[in-house]
Amino acid sequence: MKKYFLETTRLGFSHWENNDIDLAISLWGEPEVTRFISSNGLYSNEQIKSRLNTEIQTNELFLVQYWPIFELKTNDFIGCCGLHPYEIEKKIYEIGFHLKSNYWGSGYASEAANAVIQFAFETLDANNLFAGHNPLNRASKNLLIKLGFNYSHDEFYEPTGLNHPSYFYK
Repeated sequence: MKKYFLETTRLGFSHWENNDIDLAISLWGEPEVTRFISSNGLYSNEQIKSRLNTEIQTNELFLVQYWPIFELKTNDFIGCCGLHPYEIEKKIYEIGFHLKSNYWGSGYASEAANAVIQFAFETLDANNLFAGHNPLNRASKNLLIKLGFNYSHDEFYEPTGLNHPSYFYK
C-alpha cells in the first residue's frame, strides 16, 4: 500500500516510483485516457516507461509531478493529478490530471484538482497556475472553467501537434 502525502475526503496522493510501471500502463495504456494527449491517441509501452521516468525526474528536479492518486476507501489506483513546472522562475506551475475512464463522472478530477490547487498556493507559494487541454476535450475545458481558470491564449502542444486552449488560474 502506498503512503499518501496529501489526502482529500476520498483520495490519497502518492509519488511515482520506478516499480510503478504496472500502474502507469493501466493509466497511459488506456486509449480513452491518451486520445487527447498523444498525436495518434495511443502510447506504446516504451512511451509509457518514458512518461513514468519523466514524472520521477520532474519530482527529483522540481519536487512536483502528476502524482498518482488512489481511492482511499479501496486503495484502487484511479489516475494522476499534479503539477509540472511551467515558468518556474516566476513560480508558475502547470496543473494536469489523467483519470482512468471508469472513474470519469465521479467528481474525482475536480476533487483532486482542488487539492492540487490548494497545495500549489499554500505549500509551494505558487504565483499562478497554467492549464491547457486538447481542443476536442470538452470535459477538460468545462472542468478548468469550473475550477476558476480563465482562457488566455492557444498554445502549441507538440505531443498532439495541435494548438491547445490555454488558461491561467488568476
